[in-house]
Amino acid sequence: MTWKILCIAGARPNFMKIAPLLRAFKADPRFDARLVHTGQHYDAKLSKVFFEDLAIPRPDVELEVGSGSHAQQTAEIMKRFEPVLEREQPHGVLVVGDVNSTVGCALVTAKFVRAEPFTMAGAPRTRPLVIHVEAGLRSRDHDMPEEINRLVTDALSDLLFVSEPDGMVNLAREGAGDRAFLVGNVMIDTMVAAREQARSSPILETLGLREHGYGLVTLHRPSNVDDPVALRGLIASLGEIDLPLVFPVHPRTRKRIADAGIALPAGKWQLVEPLGYLDFLKLTSSARVVLTDSGGVQEETTVLGVPCITLRENTERPITCDEGTNQLVGTRREAILAAYARIDEVRRAAKIPQLWDGGSAERIVALLGKALA
Repeated sequence: MTWKILCIAGARPNFMKIAPLLRAFKADPRFDARLVHTGQHYDAKLSKVFFEDLAIPRPDVELEVGSGSHAQQTAEIMKRFEPVLEREQPHGVLVVGDVNSTVGCALVTAKFVRAEPFTMAGAPRTRPLVIHVEAGLRSRDHDMPEEINRLVTDALSDLLFVSEPDGMVNLAREGAGDRAFLVGNVMIDTMVAAREQARSSPILETLGLREHGYGLVTLHRPSNVDDPVALRGLIASLGEIDLPLVFPVHPRTRKRIADAGIALPAGKWQLVEPLGYLDFLKLTSSARVVLTDSGGVQEETTVLGVPCITLRENTERPITCDEGTNQLVGTRREAILAAYARIDEVRRAAKIPQLWDGGSAERIVALLGKALA
């Protein structure tokens, strides 16, 4: 029997996670995997370039949802995804990460009843499986929309594939331990597969940068960029670091900087448009330090051995601090500069977490095949 699995992607972080899964499904004749692109990120700089860099096949279904408030966007995803389930009649729906596409598609799937039941592990089943990749991450900050998405998606999911041991502890505490499997980090699968190709990226020459001679900055979280006073203070603190700073600017962040009237001196700051995956990987791996409020960047820098300073009060990826190169510091000037002074010490002590080895997608597909048999 061939199992039909709909794989959901919609926002920039999803593409890095879905690419190795699509390759692993393609290599296993038991599965017919189809890609659904919700269009949550629809700008070519945030979406199309990732399909090209990661050789992701053209989506089988495009929902073209676009932007909106959290409620509007999630509702539109749900409304447009339900007819896809009706038409495709999948055996499972695989969602990744913690964006609105993740929770919206998981919720619709959890309520959907197939036209015909199928047999799973010898028993009849009427609903498609909800499969969550990167399950169990918790920041314990309920003001963060992604945390709500994680909690709801994990509660709805039949199979939970977990990237780090802390996630297994969180799910066991929530009563979901029997559905959880530690498989490693699919985002690292993509990085491992692309690392050699990224080495040939000309981005350093294009931007006039010297290897290990600059800091890389990414900022996009509302808590950092929506308050003009907070954003101004954060930019000023980063400006005290004794390195040139390269800043690929998210469109939303660029607007907030302009609205706040913040000037970033050209001699210190180099602002660039959002980059493709290969260019950004090259830029990350060659930086002396990365300063970020992103989740995925904390993971990538840990495997690359690049010091990372996370400009947030909490992280859903504590293993990057416990074992990796990440320091969680918040946004106070003194904490940022103190963390920068420790980057060489942190780099020397770091190690790569368990199962972050490039084989996570294959483990997920193998376990899914076993669950469905």
